[in-house]
Amino acid sequence: MRDPGQDFQVLVVDDSVVSRKLVENTLSQGPYTLLFAKDGREALELFAQHLPHLVITDWMMPDISGVQLCQKIREEYQGSYTYIILLTSVAEKESVVLGLRAGADDYLTKPFHPEELLARLGVGRRITQMNREIAAKNLLLEEIAHTDPLTGLPNRRAIELWANRQLKGAERHGYPIWVVLADLDAFKPVNDTYGHEAGDRVLRRFAEVLRANTRAADICGRMGGDEFIHVVSHAEKGNVERVVGRVLEQFAAQKFVFGGKSVTVTASFGAAVCQGNPAPEFSALVAAADEALYAAKRAGGNQVKLITLEGC
Repeated sequence: MRDPGQDFQVLVVDDSVVSRKLVENTLSQGPYTLLFAKDGREALELFAQHLPHLVITDWMMPDISGVQLCQKIREEYQGSYTYIILLTSVAEKESVVLGLRAGADDYLTKPFHPEELLARLGVGRRITQMNREIAAKNLLLEEIAHTDPLTGLPNRRAIELWANRQLKGAERHGYPIWVVLADLDAFKPVNDTYGHEAGDRVLRRFAEVLRANTRAADICGRMGGDEFIHVVSHAEKGNVERVVGRVLEQFAAQKFVFGGKSVTVTASFGAAVCQGNPAPEFSALVAAADEALYAAKRAGGNQVKLITLEGC
């Protein structure tokens, strides 16, 4: 997110050297970083490089008109708000409406009064700052909605969204997708004997171990309770076994002290893989991993069981 404070970038687009200089002289004393383009194509190149906060563009230019420039910016850069002011010598209402419909936020007729340009720029700056503050808050809210508050890991919803995208890629390109479920062994006695704060410490520590063994290209998260998930792509069976084995061993080696007593907690793992076309539903992979997990539990826990989803 760009900071709309002192480093407020303004892109000035005009094929006239005189007009560009007039705008530069007007804005030179303000807290603005100025970029200049002599035509629409250069403006688009500079826009892509810098994503300025505000654009002041002439209407009539030899290659791309100011109206077309507005349209391209609005169509191609929807993720970040930019305020656009059209400078025009055409004051007819029909033309003004055309410019506003194309995506301009405001317009100013030539020759412009310097104080009026500064005033309109001030409005644009306030609106831009407000839009970006809202965007930042929305991003934060989205992150909160997809994050488990106790461990800081992605929650089930975030995992499902990520995994469904990966499954589509796996279907196109034929790489394997692994779903690994982990469940802490004898976790309920920890809560019952030492309290929920002790249980939370155990959950957070397991999350740290799991995160430390998750590649940047993969994802891990908390499904709920003491159940966690690790989704791994582009990996062979041996690699997955090594990764899960590290998590198992590192967590089993942790020492927790509750009420003056040293406590160890272990975890069981179930992993399911598919490398088929069409790719299965994510829920089917989770169900298969869950089956493998309970096999590990029935075998005594603190181990991993791997299966291949039927049809893959």
